[in-house]
Amino acid sequence: RKYWDAIKGDDLPAGVDYCVFDCAVNSGPGRAAKMLQEVVGVKPDGGIGPITLAAVKSHCITPEDTKALIAQYADKRLQFWQGLTTFATFGRGWTRRGNEVKDAALAMV
Repeated sequence: RKYWDAIKGDDLPAGVDYCVFDCAVNSGPGRAAKMLQEVVGVKPDGGIGPITLAAVKSHCITPEDTKALIAQYADKRLQFWQGLTTFATFGRGWTRRGNEVKDAALAMV
């Protein structure tokens, strides 16, 4: 519950919640929140509150919108991994995990 509550999982749309939760478990809730905030265009402060939730809601009007947000979040996560010095060693596994999470999240919409 620690990670789920930190990312306000109960308040995020289906699929988006899973992507952000998986990122929170692996990279920390603050990093997961900042990535979401960057994708929805709000100031990244590392905390998911009413402003972030409203922005997410406005980006998820239709199922297609929600799927687009999930894809953008997955891309943002991959960019983060690619910027790490350990990507050469662990990148293949991280990329596989990211793709699996994205596919599962898209199926939840």
